[in-house]
Amino acid sequence: MGASILINTVVHGSTYALLAVGFSLIFGVARILNMAHTAFAMLAAYVLYGLISPILGIAMGFVPAIIISIAAVTLLGMLIYKFVIDRVREHHGTVLLVTIALAIFIEQVLTITFFRTPANVPFFISGFTTILGVKILNHHLLIMGITAVLIIAVQLFLSKTRMGIAVRAVANDTEVAYLMGMNPSKILMITMTITTALAAIAGVLIAPDRLFINPSVWGNTLMSVMVIVVIGGLGSIKGSIIGAALIALVEALCIYDPLKLFGYGAAYLIYTFVLLAMVIVLIARPAGLFGKLFEEEQL
Repeated sequence: MGASILINTVVHGSTYALLAVGFSLIFGVARILNMAHTAFAMLAAYVLYGLISPILGIAMGFVPAIIISIAAVTLLGMLIYKFVIDRVREHHGTVLLVTIALAIFIEQVLTITFFRTPANVPFFISGFTTILGVKILNHHLLIMGITAVLIIAVQLFLSKTRMGIAVRAVANDTEVAYLMGMNPSKILMITMTITTALAAIAGVLIAPDRLFINPSVWGNTLMSVMVIVVIGGLGSIKGSIIGAALIALVEALCIYDPLKLFGYGAAYLIYTFVLLAMVIVLIARPAGLFGKLFEEEQL
């Protein structure tokens, strides 16, 4: 059972980490709480489903459908930022309401289009691999591998490239970055593009998970992602990764209930224990594991 808990933690933690890193990145740079972040992931999953299935009369090949799904959702995120969010980004309450409205709109469109039918997307690669005596789907191994590569790529982008350094400069002080000749609007657009792409990739990767894919699930997923970001520290990428692992572990313990405290498991109490974990961390570290109370978080 211990191996099952560990593997389940790594698998689900990878997906959470990918979503949380994107959510944390846009907040760290633009101080935007993008409440539509997980809705973009859900949209990408359903776009993939619509392209490969006959439900929309397209039935496209798998690889081009994946590429189009990620590209289309990323482009949508860019356009929404340019024509909507960028105009009100200085008003944080307005941004919050606008992105919530956007998420609900995406949910309603998906509900009308697919009639609340969970997406039936096949695994990208079939079969399984036995690790520590536990069978792991090869698709889950793919998710872990892609997540690791993407997170490392984001870290290298922020620390090694000129644009990444510009992103960090804007995150630290927008006015100073502007005086140094940088274009904050352009940099924020690039950041929004990256974070939306991460959400879209996460959505495509988890599309075969029929328990996750449903137009209305974005809300529960968003709550988990926000808890992860708060636990890790708002704006901290490494905090998001560790927070994702912690929450995935809490969920795995609820499902497997190794001490048999609840008889048949406590899956129905997952969100109770997730929120409890957040409260415990914040009591010990009010700013989160890697957050800062009185100064800007360094990306």
